[in-house]
Amino acid sequence: MRAKRCVPVCTRLVLVLVMAAAALLAPPPPLFAADAPPADVTVPTVGRTWPVGSQPRVLRGWEPPATAYGPGHRGVDLAAARGTPVRAVAAGRVAFAGRVAGKGVVSVELTGTGESPLRTTYEPVTAAVEEGEDVAPGEVIGTVDATGSHCTVTCVHWGLRRGDTYVNPLSLLPPWLLRKGPSRLLPVYGTA
Repeated sequence: MRAKRCVPVCTRLVLVLVMAAAALLAPPPPLFAADAPPADVTVPTVGRTWPVGSQPRVLRGWEPPATAYGPGHRGVDLAAARGTPVRAVAAGRVAFAGRVAGKGVVSVELTGTGESPLRTTYEPVTAAVEEGEDVAPGEVIGTVDATGSHCTVTCVHWGLRRGDTYVNPLSLLPPWLLRKGPSRLLPVYGTA
Protein backbone atom coordinates (compact mmCIF):
# COMPACT_ATOMS: atom_id res chain seq x y z
CA MET A 1 0.00 0.00 0.00
CA ARG A 2 2.84 2.37 0.88
CA ALA A 3 4.52 1.86 -2.53
CA LYS A 4 1.31 2.84 -4.37
CA ARG A 5 1.16 6.15 -2.47
CA CYS A 6 4.85 6.86 -3.04
CA VAL A 7 4.62 6.75 -6.85
CA PRO A 8 2.54 9.97 -7.31
CA VAL A 9 4.35 11.76 -4.44
CA CYS A 10 7.79 10.70 -5.66
CA THR A 11 6.92 11.66 -9.24
CA ARG A 12 5.87 15.13 -8.11
CA LEU A 13 8.99 15.48 -5.98
CA VAL A 14 11.25 14.55 -8.89
CA LEU A 15 9.38 16.97 -11.17
CA VAL A 16 9.79 19.81 -8.64
CA LEU A 17 13.51 19.04 -8.25
CA VAL A 18 14.04 19.01 -12.03
CA MET A 19 12.21 22.32 -12.46
CA ALA A 20 14.15 23.91 -9.58
CA ALA A 21 17.46 22.71 -11.03
CA ALA A 22 16.52 24.07 -14.47
CA ALA A 23 15.64 27.46 -12.96
CA LEU A 24 18.87 27.61 -10.96
CA LEU A 25 21.06 26.54 -13.88
CA ALA A 26 19.47 28.89 -16.43
CA PRO A 27 21.61 31.91 -17.29
CA PRO A 28 20.63 35.02 -15.33
CA PRO A 29 18.85 37.83 -17.15
CA PRO A 30 21.22 40.58 -18.27
CA LEU A 31 21.64 43.66 -16.08
CA PHE A 32 20.59 45.76 -19.03
CA ALA A 33 19.43 44.58 -22.38
CA ALA A 34 20.63 46.25 -25.53
CA ASP A 35 17.24 45.23 -26.89
CA ALA A 36 16.30 46.09 -30.38
CA PRO A 37 13.83 48.96 -30.31
CA PRO A 38 10.25 48.40 -31.45
CA ALA A 39 10.02 47.35 -35.11
CA ASP A 40 8.82 50.78 -36.28
CA VAL A 41 11.77 52.65 -34.70
CA THR A 42 15.27 52.18 -36.06
CA VAL A 43 18.30 53.30 -34.09
CA PRO A 44 21.63 53.56 -35.87
CA THR A 45 24.69 52.83 -33.73
CA VAL A 46 26.05 56.37 -34.00
CA GLY A 47 27.28 56.59 -30.39
CA ARG A 48 31.04 56.94 -29.96
CA THR A 49 31.31 57.31 -26.18
CA TRP A 50 29.41 56.78 -22.95
CA PRO A 51 27.80 59.93 -21.51
CA VAL A 52 29.87 59.57 -18.31
CA GLY A 53 33.11 57.69 -17.69
CA SER A 54 34.50 54.96 -19.89
CA GLN A 55 32.29 52.08 -18.69
CA PRO A 56 29.82 53.44 -16.11
CA ARG A 57 27.82 51.19 -13.85
CA VAL A 58 24.21 50.91 -14.98
CA LEU A 59 22.11 51.47 -11.87
CA ARG A 60 18.80 50.92 -13.61
CA GLY A 61 18.26 49.74 -17.15
CA TRP A 62 15.75 50.39 -19.88
CA GLU A 63 12.26 49.18 -18.95
CA PRO A 64 9.84 50.20 -21.71
CA PRO A 65 6.27 50.78 -20.57
CA ALA A 66 3.54 48.48 -21.88
CA THR A 67 1.43 51.52 -22.80
CA ALA A 68 2.22 55.15 -23.63
CA TYR A 69 1.40 56.32 -20.09
CA GLY A 70 2.19 53.09 -18.24
CA PRO A 71 4.90 52.55 -15.64
CA GLY A 72 8.42 51.87 -16.80
CA HIS A 73 11.84 53.44 -17.05
CA ARG A 74 12.29 55.46 -20.24
CA GLY A 75 16.08 55.55 -20.20
CA VAL A 76 19.06 54.23 -18.25
CA ASP A 77 20.60 55.50 -15.02
CA LEU A 78 24.39 55.65 -15.02
CA ALA A 79 26.39 56.02 -11.79
CA ALA A 80 28.36 59.26 -11.77
CA ALA A 81 29.72 61.48 -9.02
CA ARG A 82 28.73 65.13 -8.68
CA GLY A 83 30.78 67.29 -11.05
CA THR A 84 31.57 64.44 -13.46
CA PRO A 85 31.77 65.69 -17.07
CA VAL A 86 28.77 64.66 -19.17
CA ARG A 87 29.58 64.09 -22.85
CA ALA A 88 27.53 64.01 -26.03
CA VAL A 89 27.42 60.38 -27.17
CA ALA A 90 27.17 61.38 -30.84
CA ALA A 91 27.33 64.44 -33.09
CA GLY A 92 24.34 66.73 -33.00
CA ARG A 93 22.84 70.09 -32.15
CA VAL A 94 21.74 71.15 -28.68
CA ALA A 95 17.94 71.30 -28.79
CA PHE A 96 17.52 72.35 -25.14
CA ALA A 97 19.76 73.34 -22.26
CA GLY A 98 18.02 74.54 -19.13
CA ARG A 99 15.90 73.58 -16.17
CA VAL A 100 12.77 71.43 -16.21
CA ALA A 101 10.88 70.88 -12.95
CA GLY A 102 13.92 72.09 -11.01
CA LYS A 103 16.38 69.76 -12.77
CA GLY A 104 19.12 70.71 -15.21
CA VAL A 105 18.49 69.04 -18.59
CA VAL A 106 20.47 68.96 -21.82
CA SER A 107 18.87 67.55 -24.96
CA VAL A 108 20.83 66.90 -28.17
CA GLU A 109 19.23 66.23 -31.57
CA LEU A 110 21.51 63.71 -33.30
CA THR A 111 22.84 64.47 -36.77
CA GLY A 112 21.99 62.13 -39.64
CA THR A 113 19.46 59.99 -37.78
CA GLY A 114 16.50 60.37 -40.11
CA GLU A 115 13.49 62.51 -40.97
CA SER A 116 12.35 62.57 -37.36
CA PRO A 117 15.80 62.73 -35.74
CA LEU A 118 16.78 60.92 -32.58
CA ARG A 119 17.13 63.10 -29.49
CA THR A 120 19.18 62.21 -26.40
CA THR A 121 18.54 63.72 -22.99
CA TYR A 122 20.78 63.94 -19.96
CA GLU A 123 19.69 64.91 -16.43
CA PRO A 124 20.42 66.28 -13.85
CA VAL A 125 23.13 68.28 -15.59
CA THR A 126 24.56 71.78 -15.27
CA ALA A 127 24.80 72.75 -18.94
CA ALA A 128 28.08 73.89 -20.48
CA VAL A 129 26.41 74.39 -23.88
CA GLU A 130 23.63 76.54 -25.24
CA GLU A 131 20.61 75.79 -27.40
CA GLY A 132 21.53 75.70 -31.11
CA GLU A 133 25.19 74.85 -30.50
CA ASP A 134 26.71 72.00 -32.54
CA VAL A 135 28.46 69.30 -30.49
CA ALA A 136 30.89 66.54 -31.47
CA PRO A 137 30.94 63.00 -30.06
CA GLY A 138 32.66 63.07 -26.68
CA GLU A 139 32.35 66.84 -26.28
CA VAL A 140 31.55 67.94 -22.73
CA ILE A 141 28.00 69.31 -22.62
CA GLY A 142 27.80 69.78 -18.85
CA THR A 143 28.55 68.31 -15.44
CA VAL A 144 26.50 66.09 -13.12
CA ASP A 145 24.39 68.11 -10.66
CA ALA A 146 24.43 67.21 -6.98
CA THR A 147 20.64 67.49 -6.76
CA GLY A 148 17.73 66.47 -8.93
CA SER A 149 18.67 62.83 -9.39
CA HIS A 150 15.95 60.22 -8.93
CA CYS A 151 18.57 57.57 -8.04
CA THR A 152 19.54 56.59 -4.50
CA VAL A 153 23.12 57.65 -5.37
CA THR A 154 24.20 60.42 -7.72
CA CYS A 155 23.55 59.41 -11.30
CA VAL A 156 22.77 60.64 -14.79
CA HIS A 157 19.51 59.63 -16.39
CA TRP A 158 20.19 59.15 -20.11
CA GLY A 159 17.18 58.98 -22.41
CA LEU A 160 16.53 58.63 -26.14
CA ARG A 161 13.47 59.48 -28.23
CA ARG A 162 12.41 59.49 -31.85
CA GLY A 163 9.43 61.82 -32.02
CA ASP A 164 7.19 60.84 -29.11
CA THR A 165 8.56 57.29 -28.89
CA TYR A 166 11.11 56.48 -26.21
CA VAL A 167 13.75 53.93 -27.19
CA ASN A 168 16.66 52.26 -25.44
CA PRO A 169 19.63 54.68 -25.41
CA LEU A 170 22.05 51.75 -25.15
CA SER A 171 21.08 50.82 -28.71
CA LEU A 172 23.05 53.90 -29.86
CA LEU A 173 26.31 52.33 -28.69
CA PRO A 174 28.27 49.84 -30.79
CA PRO A 175 28.91 46.38 -29.26
CA TRP A 176 32.58 47.14 -28.54
CA LEU A 177 31.53 49.96 -26.18
CA LEU A 178 28.96 47.79 -24.39
CA ARG A 179 31.39 44.96 -23.60
CA LYS A 180 32.87 44.85 -20.15
CA GLY A 181 36.44 43.90 -19.40
CA PRO A 182 39.74 44.68 -21.03
CA SER A 183 40.46 44.29 -24.71
CA ARG A 184 42.30 41.16 -25.73
CA LEU A 185 44.87 40.86 -28.46
CA LEU A 186 44.47 37.77 -30.57
CA PRO A 187 47.25 36.12 -32.57
CA VAL A 188 47.48 36.96 -36.24
CA TYR A 189 48.49 34.13 -38.51
CA GLY A 190 50.06 35.09 -41.78
CA THR A 191 52.24 33.62 -44.43
CA ALA A 192 55.97 34.13 -44.21
